[in-house]
Amino acid sequence: MAALVLVIDPIMSALRRWLFAGLLVLVPLIITLWVLEWVVSTLDQTLRVLPAAWQPELLLGIRVPGLGVVFALVVLLSIGALASNIIGNRLVNWWHALLHRIPVVRSIYSGVKQVSDTLFSEKGNAFRKALLVQWPREGVWTIAFLTGSPGGDVANYLNGKDFVSVFVPTTPNPTGGYFVMVRKSECVELAMSVDEALTYVISMGVIVPGGTKGNPPLPAAEPQSLA
Repeated sequence: MAALVLVIDPIMSALRRWLFAGLLVLVPLIITLWVLEWVVSTLDQTLRVLPAAWQPELLLGIRVPGLGVVFALVVLLSIGALASNIIGNRLVNWWHALLHRIPVVRSIYSGVKQVSDTLFSEKGNAFRKALLVQWPREGVWTIAFLTGSPGGDVANYLNGKDFVSVFVPTTPNPTGGYFVMVRKSECVELAMSVDEALTYVISMGVIVPGGTKGNPPLPAAEPQSLA
């Protein structure tokens, strides 16, 4: 019996190791393919806005996946080109003014517009720096992203020279998180890009910036405070 156990244990250990190794290879691949398939199939639905006589499936005789992506890209570039000239800019301003006059739509549109302007504008300063802050209590550190300085009536109570606004993401889903205002002297600016910091958060600390998975990072320079 003991001899049988000695034979079975290494086999079971090897099977578990192979199982987890296979999962580590296949799970990211399957999720990536699933996300890509969802994006392509969703964008393919944009082809429905075309007249029936212009439908690619009718013209080509076959369904070509991904044409919706090309169509959506062309529409996006066309709108961007139109909005970049004087006439298009006036039309966009007129459209903004019209939406701001609709009570319910106004509040939703304004909030979304401000966020999109901050994130996608070339002049935006959102998520430009990765910081180390103490959250949710003193002595516990986490990664945060600098979003700006306190504004509005908040600036009357929190001096923008002493405080900064930061976003503390949750893990492994960084789209959720907390908006907090902390002292500059209590923030440490990290020598890593925003992408590296996001990867670090999403991987729950498994993927180390500047290193390899599972390996400790190289010794870094002394961190500097924002103050």
